[in-house]
Amino acid sequence: MRQVLSAFCLIAWLPISAGAATLPEIHVSSASFANGTAQPRSVAFAACGGGDISPQLSWRGAPAGTKSFALTEFDTDARAGAGFWHWLVVNIPPSVTSLNAGATLPAGAVAGMTDHGLPGYQGPCPPVGDPPHHYIFTISALNVASLPSITAESTGTEVKMALQGHVIAQGIYTGTYAR
Repeated sequence: MRQVLSAFCLIAWLPISAGAATLPEIHVSSASFANGTAQPRSVAFAACGGGDISPQLSWRGAPAGTKSFALTEFDTDARAGAGFWHWLVVNIPPSVTSLNAGATLPAGAVAGMTDHGLPGYQGPCPPVGDPPHHYIFTISALNVASLPSITAESTGTEVKMALQGHVIAQGIYTGTYAR
């Protein structure tokens, strides 16, 4: 059972696909750091010497029919490869295509429970001496205006399950962080 659970956790961050079909790509960018590079210390978890300030993110290229967006951040290297959820947001209005650094979420958006045990953004905090961890930011365009089952107590697994069947396009942006 533990091996099955670990395998599920390993794929938890993977983009959601529509069966064998490839989803249209959303272009994601950030003024806080370049794709594939180190994130600034300001984004790190406060208990690890950071400011716990979410990075700036922008996205474009969502298809017609987008009724809302979801944003997730997942550390693929944490917990011996089982991963760690740092940010889970659903019900982002389709008119919103960016979040400022340290963003207050737009009206109607809901932030789920991170693996730090708090809703909202909680930044990186890899163990001292670990190689850089990889943080996958995924923006998903959805065919529904809201996911009413998601609350501030919803976990990463619950958010990923709620997204199933609703993702019509996706974009990924990666940052690293080490202490």
